[in-house]
Amino acid sequence: RKARGGRKAKDCMHCCSNAWLTLVFPSQILVGSLKAPLWLRAYFQSLLFSLGCGIQRHCGKVLFLGLLAFGALALGLRVAIIETDLEQLWVEVGSRVSQELHYTKEKLGEEAAYTSQMLIQTPRQEGENVLTPEALGLHLQAALTASKVQVSLYGKSWDLNKICYKSGVPLIENGMIERLFPCVILTPLDCFWEGAKLQGGSAYLPGRPDIQWTNLDPEQLLEELGPFASLEGFRELLDKAQVGQAYVGRPCLHPDDLHCPPSAPNHHSRQPPNVAQELSGGCHGFSHKFMHWQEELLLGGMARDSQGQLLRAEALQSTFLLMSPRQLYEHFRGDYQTHDIGWSEEQAGTVLQAWQRRFVQVSEALPGNASQQIHAFSSTTLDDILHAFSEVSAARVVGGYLLMLAYACVTMLRWDCARSQGAVGLAGVLLVALAVASGLGLCALLGIAFNAATTQVLPFLALGIGVDDIFLLAHAFTEAPPGTPLQERTGECLQRTGTSVTLTSVNNMVAFFMAALVPIPALRAFSLQAAIVVGCNFAAVMLVFPAVLSLDLHRRHCQRLDVLCCFSRYPHPTRPSSLGPIPSSFAHCETNSQHVVTILPPQAHLVPPPSDPLGSELFSPGGSTRDLLGQEEGTRQKAACKSLPCARWNLAHFARYHFAPLLLQSHTKAMVLVLFGALLGLSLYGATLVQDGLALTDVVPRGTKEHAFLSAQLRYFSLYEVALVTQGGFDYAHSQRALFDLHQRFSSLKAVLPPPATQAPRTWLHYYRNWLQGIQAAFDQDWASGRITRHSYRNGSEDGALAYKLLIQTGDVQEPLDFSQLTTRKLVDKEGLIPPELFYLGLTVWVSSDPLGLAASQANFYPPPPEWLHDKYDTTGENLRIPAAQPLEFAQFPFLLHGLQKTADFVEAIEGARAACAEAGRAGVRAYPSGSPFLFWEQYLGLRHCFLLAVCILLVCTFLVCALLLLNPWTAGLIVLVLAMMTVELFGIMGFLGIKLSAIPVVILVASVGIGVEFTVHVALGFLTTQGSRNLRAARALEHTFAPVTDGAVSTLLGLLMLAGSNFDFIIRYFFVVLTVLTLLGLLHGLVLLPVLLSILGPPPEVTIPFAPSPADREGTGKGRDRPRTKCSQCQ
Repeated sequence: RKARGGRKAKDCMHCCSNAWLTLVFPSQILVGSLKAPLWLRAYFQSLLFSLGCGIQRHCGKVLFLGLLAFGALALGLRVAIIETDLEQLWVEVGSRVSQELHYTKEKLGEEAAYTSQMLIQTPRQEGENVLTPEALGLHLQAALTASKVQVSLYGKSWDLNKICYKSGVPLIENGMIERLFPCVILTPLDCFWEGAKLQGGSAYLPGRPDIQWTNLDPEQLLEELGPFASLEGFRELLDKAQVGQAYVGRPCLHPDDLHCPPSAPNHHSRQPPNVAQELSGGCHGFSHKFMHWQEELLLGGMARDSQGQLLRAEALQSTFLLMSPRQLYEHFRGDYQTHDIGWSEEQAGTVLQAWQRRFVQVSEALPGNASQQIHAFSSTTLDDILHAFSEVSAARVVGGYLLMLAYACVTMLRWDCARSQGAVGLAGVLLVALAVASGLGLCALLGIAFNAATTQVLPFLALGIGVDDIFLLAHAFTEAPPGTPLQERTGECLQRTGTSVTLTSVNNMVAFFMAALVPIPALRAFSLQAAIVVGCNFAAVMLVFPAVLSLDLHRRHCQRLDVLCCFSRYPHPTRPSSLGPIPSSFAHCETNSQHVVTILPPQAHLVPPPSDPLGSELFSPGGSTRDLLGQEEGTRQKAACKSLPCARWNLAHFARYHFAPLLLQSHTKAMVLVLFGALLGLSLYGATLVQDGLALTDVVPRGTKEHAFLSAQLRYFSLYEVALVTQGGFDYAHSQRALFDLHQRFSSLKAVLPPPATQAPRTWLHYYRNWLQGIQAAFDQDWASGRITRHSYRNGSEDGALAYKLLIQTGDVQEPLDFSQLTTRKLVDKEGLIPPELFYLGLTVWVSSDPLGLAASQANFYPPPPEWLHDKYDTTGENLRIPAAQPLEFAQFPFLLHGLQKTADFVEAIEGARAACAEAGRAGVRAYPSGSPFLFWEQYLGLRHCFLLAVCILLVCTFLVCALLLLNPWTAGLIVLVLAMMTVELFGIMGFLGIKLSAIPVVILVASVGIGVEFTVHVALGFLTTQGSRNLRAARALEHTFAPVTDGAVSTLLGLLMLAGSNFDFIIRYFFVVLTVLTLLGLLHGLVLLPVLLSILGPPPEVTIPFAPSPADREGTGKGRDRPRTKCSQCQ
């Protein structure tokens, strides 16, 4: 501030009597001072002073414009998008998985081929066997009830048969076959005749009862229809698929059932089947060749005898496959059933979601029995959980902010209404709420999608962090030095507190920006949103809230009541008091430089009235940014209450007379160092206990049916469908050997479930080769018998004719046919490879002629081979020409991974799959693995490295920020040391609490560095700007920061308290518990460990004053009251 003319002598006398230290004569007073840091900080404070004075002069305008700007930004919430897609939330940004997922979607589209709806049956008593007719009877009842689910939408009825996924429907224009073609249902009931009851298709033939799978014998039906229709092609299709008698040839689970067919093996004996024996080796759908359901897909918790025979199991599972929305839309597009409803893909998705929800409701409503229970789940259920998880809980948000409003009002109310600041507290909390809303609105305008962390955690975390600075400024506003002109009160407030507010806010923003290094989209969005919200809070505190304080200053100057500002207080006489407000710090501007510096005087040299124990309570110049409780009620209240014991105690009193003297004793220091060293060592051990992972069961609320299903699935059916995708960029025809080697290498991985010994590998290349070998054998037989000759194939079999057409192909556009090749070449050579010139020609024929094999292979070719219809009786030349498929850019081999329980299992499987693909890459085959394990678990390959990198970068940034603003690398180093210890200890405590390491705890751990600055920087700054010995300065720093830091922790805990009321254990465990532990660690390190370290290793004071300390000062007890032995030279 500018020096005031005519007051120099008076100011000097005031300086000496109250031990104020000025910079008027720096050569005499700043003996040995660190002048450069002081002058630089003084310049920064002068800018803050000018800002505050400007805000006070135009407080109404600033408040109006500030509220207008923040309100406008808050409107951005109207365009906020809540992201619930797991792939968008959890797949690493810019990673190879992200690139591979983009490639897959580019070739195949956004959706999978089908969606799964699951039923799991488990015993109520652990270990009970479910391989009994009674248990399977209950499973049949549940599956049958679920399969009969219907929903009515758009004036139509939708049942399972309309929307289910049907694998390999043949290209035959026969409505009866299309209606009868079964849904794909993977169920243990398929081992029995009762599996047919789940199929809803039916057909009608004159003179026969309705044809259903429960009474359909395909072999008998073909014999009856043979004289009336040419079904030779369809007969060959059924023979190749090994359909046989379908379901009617399987044993009946309940042979007493009146509808049990006579062809069932146990129909006549009426004996119940041996369930374990029938289920051993798995079950088949209607096709024995292409629809084999392995044991691991149907049974969980299996036990076997010494010979490997299945004895018992603890769980059953049935899976219903539905079409994707796009498939359902394409299937009914142009159909007479949907021509009048404006059929669209969106409507198809709505139908599927409605059916899935109804499926789960009906299944969960089943009564069950005393020994078994049914769990149901669908892909829509998972989406519903994520939507519920992402919804904003208005009750908790309102409750949290009302709690903070009440706390602010009660904290800042005073008996002297003219000095009370309850309305300021209310306005401050409301301003923080507006700042949080504006920050989130700005995030929405910037296109940062919201997620569960944004809606469930950020409003409360931002409240806990942001409200503290509000209380700091409000308290500092009442602690202005005596004689401060009214028009400079706001400038004085910002000058005294702005450095601390800036330091903590910048560190918090840097911490959250560094947390955005974690490449998980959900957590990166959360970190960026938190950083932006902290920035908006900072702007509100530094620009708008001072205007509120200035308006309140006008109210106080007019002696009006708090809150009810329209009323004036009643004047009452007060006795004169000699007590004046004790200056908490000194801010002076040298006349010739206009630099302002704030210095904390040594408390030992203050001479307050002996009867006032609170006269030495000083306000730290660096600003303890968390002083929520006003420590001085004013001199009138002090005089009136000085006889009451309660008036002699508060947190500052406790810190000065009890805590600091005890803490700074030599044996206490040693004990503190030993205890914190033990805590650090224990935490290092706990860090070794931290496991990687985040199971879906951790996210779903406990006690719900969804949680019960996921727990059962994780325990009994930890199977994952994955695919080995081969890309474009290499010649498939000439790389067949490398493709077979890749498949063999991948199949040998420990986690890959091998196919049964009796079944060939289910990949498109194996199916394709085997099919070619089959038609080659048919051709050889027809050629040998003379049914096929060089010039005719009409008398041969369908397969022989197909082989004939392929064998004469040359692949040459000019001369596409060569009949001389019929006997000189083979479709598959001796090494099991397809001739390269025939590869893409044969691919077209196989795709068109073997739909069941193609569907079973799950090849998903792109570009898809062209359709080509074979007609053995068409003798035109055009029928001999086969269009070649385009070079493949996408194909896949399906696999099943099993035994994946822990994250280490997933990591091992991922590393093995990546190694296999890398080996294939060296052979020229471009491939990558695909599936949920690779989407959601690959992040753990580099998560710890990413965590260490982010923490190290953040610690370096924190050191630089503190060093630049404090201008003292020594102090910044001590702060960073304590922050690093806090991070290690928090990580170790997570290990003891059983909290697994995933991207979410990593973000909290990284952010803990910035949040920890709140608890450490104020003590360090108070120590740095105090004079005396290290013990004395540590005691003074504790006196001035103990209450603010403690109350700041209380405000943070109040903000976090509402997280404890979340319906999701995940929020409580991973956010509330971890952040609460962080807050407690911050208190201990900031108020116990750091003062001890500063008293031992602290830097020298920035200001050295030629005062002789008293003996009490040398001890650092804080009780010295000696007057200064050297006077100001001006007074001399």
